[in-house]
Amino acid sequence: MGQASSQAAGAEHSAAKPIGMLVAAVGVVYGDIGTSPLYTLKEVFSGGYGVPVNHDGVLGILALIFWSLIWVVSIKYMMFVLRADNQGEGGIMALTALARRAAAGHARLRGFLVVCGLIGAALFYGDSMITPAISVLSAIEGLGLAFDGIDHWVVPLSLIVLVALFLIQRHGTARIGILFGPIMVTWFLVLGALGVYGILQHPEVLQALNPAWGVRFFIVHPGMGVAILGAVVLALTGAEALYADMGHFGRKPIARAWFILVLPALVLNYFGQGALLLGDPEAARNPFYLLAPSWALIPLVGLSTLATVIASQAVISGAFSLTRQAIQLGYIPRMQIQHTSSAEQGQIYIGAVNWSLMVGVVLLVLGFESSGALASAYGVAVTGTMLMTSILVSVVMLLLWKWPPLLAVPISLGFVLVDGLYFAANVPKIVQGGAFPVIAGIALFVLMTTWKRGKQLLVERMDEGGLPLPIFISSIAVQPPHRVQGTAVFLTARPDAVPHALLHNLLHNQVLHEQVVLLTVVYEDIPRVPPTRRFEVESHGEGFFRVILHFGFIDEPDVPQALKLCHLDDLDFSPMRTTYFLSRETVIASKLEGMARWREALFAFMLKNANGNLRFFNLPLNRVIELGTQVEM
Repeated sequence: MGQASSQAAGAEHSAAKPIGMLVAAVGVVYGDIGTSPLYTLKEVFSGGYGVPVNHDGVLGILALIFWSLIWVVSIKYMMFVLRADNQGEGGIMALTALARRAAAGHARLRGFLVVCGLIGAALFYGDSMITPAISVLSAIEGLGLAFDGIDHWVVPLSLIVLVALFLIQRHGTARIGILFGPIMVTWFLVLGALGVYGILQHPEVLQALNPAWGVRFFIVHPGMGVAILGAVVLALTGAEALYADMGHFGRKPIARAWFILVLPALVLNYFGQGALLLGDPEAARNPFYLLAPSWALIPLVGLSTLATVIASQAVISGAFSLTRQAIQLGYIPRMQIQHTSSAEQGQIYIGAVNWSLMVGVVLLVLGFESSGALASAYGVAVTGTMLMTSILVSVVMLLLWKWPPLLAVPISLGFVLVDGLYFAANVPKIVQGGAFPVIAGIALFVLMTTWKRGKQLLVERMDEGGLPLPIFISSIAVQPPHRVQGTAVFLTARPDAVPHALLHNLLHNQVLHEQVVLLTVVYEDIPRVPPTRRFEVESHGEGFFRVILHFGFIDEPDVPQALKLCHLDDLDFSPMRTTYFLSRETVIASKLEGMARWREALFAFMLKNANGNLRFFNLPLNRVIELGTQVEM
């Protein structure tokens, strides 16, 4: 997952190599939802829900799975959500930025939408830990069917595979990524073939295409109806990846791959497993592997392991991309971002995120020990993110696209109602083991909101003693200090006030450079800002210039490179004549009105450990002077 190219670029490549783009989309986008058949029906019939493994029970569940795939994925995501692209980019943070822009004139609604986006992002991190754990566990468990007495090796083997996956992240996945597409295409072809094999044994299973069987299941089992959606939703895990990965390929290749290959393969496999259960109810203990002929079991375990590793890789990469977007939009402290490919912008590695996810995944595997137990925790994070996406895209339809309310409102209510039912069905899982992703999500939500609010308060506190720029320049004209050659660049968040670093430098060193640039970096609610709109320059006289650099939320904020675009005779940004002045603030928690004391202390800790402006803006190490100041919150 993640963003590597614009939609326009994706469309261009799609036109040139449609088959290649389709295969690549299958490899990157559909790993998560493509491995759902490993555990979905197993959880439905063996997860303690009490669903009878008989004709009506099997057909009812298959109807619910089929029509969930049609409504949620084929209609909601393919026809509507994928249209809500932010200059070709997708994902919960990109959608949040789009919704914020749509609600520009509604302050309260804008705030509510930001909260929805942050909740969805926080829950996505919880999903990023559960997906690798349950996927790899479910694949390795197939060995227990092939070899007696090997069950106690499932957890150690799963941990070896998962830890190895996290260890290779820092080296990038460009080389092995080439194989993702062909492997996943093979996986879906095998899914379809197994499904056809099962359906031929009991063709009556195709009756489940009739939605009446799903309705009948709710009527016959009223108490179980909503609860079973907590297991049925496992068939939809990974649907959010369709939107988040749009920046890689564009909407058309993702949609074509879904309708041509992925959806038919998934439906055939689920129905094949259902056919097996009609003939052998005992196969409910693992219908996916028992559907295969005995001679194919070992190769199927190997292929399943590869597919689950690819699914896990997609989710991990998505966590990296989501983190970068959140950093640029100001919701997460700056972290060191390492680029693992010189060709693809989206190939990034964030060590803090990688090791945090690895610890979470290892704890989940050790704590739950089986895919069945872990399935009881799965679904809360996924459905929460899906619900937030429905709310955000509804606002975009009404306020940004200006669709008629008679059209947009019923569609939006349908999306929110279905996702709300799925989320409600998963709420009981919180006390059944599902508290882990919820706790992780709550913790991340608190961190993100604390960081955002803390940064706002920090700017306000520093502005309280700020000196207006026009007054300062007037005083310089009256009593000019000693001027030295070169250009001094002062980074500041406020374009109309004198930076503290400038005042400290003048106070202690008693000099000013010939050219003084007050630089502000602004992040827009769009993925990329074109070079023609990168900068604004304003001269204030006496050698003072105001420069505002604009970046998108997936742009690389390379300040020296951006300043090269400022072609002004009065400004010289040559490396040996330019010095960058930074201010490092030390926050002291106080009784001033702002945040709770514990949040102020948390913000102070986050600020102390955040990656500094020097690395984040790619400033030259030997041309930076950093000046500190203390701020009471």
